[in-house]
Amino acid sequence: MQIEANGIKMNYELSGRRDAGVVALSHSLGSSLVMWNPQMEMLKARFRVLRYDTRGHGGSDAPKGPYTLELLGEDVVGLLDGLGIDQVHFVGLSMGGMIGQYLALAHPNRLHSVVLCDTSAVVPEQGQPAIQERIDTARGKGMKALVDPTIERWFTPSFIRLAPSGLQDIRKQFLATPVEGYVGCSEAIRRLNYLDRLSGVRLPALIIVGEEDPGTPVSAAEAIHQRIKDSRLVILPSARHLSNVEQPEAFNNALLDFLGSVRIL
Repeated sequence: MQIEANGIKMNYELSGRRDAGVVALSHSLGSSLVMWNPQMEMLKARFRVLRYDTRGHGGSDAPKGPYTLELLGEDVVGLLDGLGIDQVHFVGLSMGGMIGQYLALAHPNRLHSVVLCDTSAVVPEQGQPAIQERIDTARGKGMKALVDPTIERWFTPSFIRLAPSGLQDIRKQFLATPVEGYVGCSEAIRRLNYLDRLSGVRLPALIIVGEEDPGTPVSAAEAIHQRIKDSRLVILPSARHLSNVEQPEAFNNALLDFLGSVRIL
C-alpha cells in the first residue's frame, strides 16, 4: 500500500490484530520492510503491525538528497498521521534505530516504547571516511559493488555459508535500493549525534545487539543502555548486524518479552 506522507509517497503494510496495540518496524540502510519477515508471524498473532519502506528504499519515493534523520523521523510521524495511528511501539534496527532515537527525543508522545537494535547514537569522526567511501562507490559503481562487503558485515560467515532464503531476500532488496536513496540516507546517518541527549528519554526501552556486530558493536549498545534510564540490554550470540534475521528466535523472544512488560496508560 502507498500513502502520501511528509511530501512523498511511502510504501507500507498494516496487518495483524485490529483490536491490539500497534508495533511499527523500521529497517536498516539498504533494505526494505522485507527485512522484518522473520518477526511477522509472531507479531501479527499478538499486535497490529505496521512496517514501511524508509524514504529512498523499497516502494517509497527516492527524491534527491541529502536526507537527515530528522526528515526520516518526520516521515514516520506523517505516516502515522495519515493512517490515523496515535501511538506505537517503535522497533528500529540500524538506521531504523537512529530514527527511533529521534522519535523518542522529539515525539515521545507518539510512542508507547522504543526498541533500538544493532544501532549507534553517534558517528565518530573516524567513521566518516568509511561512509564517504560507500557513498562514492554507490555513485560510481552502483549497488552491486557494495553488496558482498555489506553482506559480510551484516552476517557471520557460518550464516552466509548456509545461504538461507532470508539471506537471498536481503541481498535482493539491497541490490534494488536506488542509489539516490542509499546516498541520501547515508548522508543522514553520518550526522548522527544523539548520544548526549539520550538521558532525556523516559520511555520504556529495549536495546538489542548481535554479539559479533562489527558496525554498531556491543559497546555502542552499552553506551545507549547506560544513558536511557531503566532500559534493558539484550546481547544475541552468534549474530552480526542484522540480528533479527540471523537469530530470529532469540530476537523474537527478547522483543516479545519486552513488549509484554510495557504498561500502556
